[in-house]
Amino acid sequence: MPYRKLLPGLALIAAVSPLSVVTAQAPTGTAETRYCIRVEASTGSRIEAVRCWTREQWAVQGVDLDKDWPEEGVRTIG
Repeated sequence: MPYRKLLPGLALIAAVSPLSVVTAQAPTGTAETRYCIRVEASTGSRIEAVRCWTREQWAVQGVDLDKDWPEEGVRTIG
């Protein structure tokens, strides 16, 4: 089967290539920049929730944006 020779090569490519580039901390921005991160879904829901707040608003909620960004960060706005 020709596929048996192809499989190890594809496995090697998949193992070497990164799935995504992860930054060490949240990107810098202005006071108005909103940082969107994943939050726990509400009870009874399987839909992932994403909230976009400023750095100050996240701090009020007790979230260390720089610490949580690598795992939960989605995007920035502004």
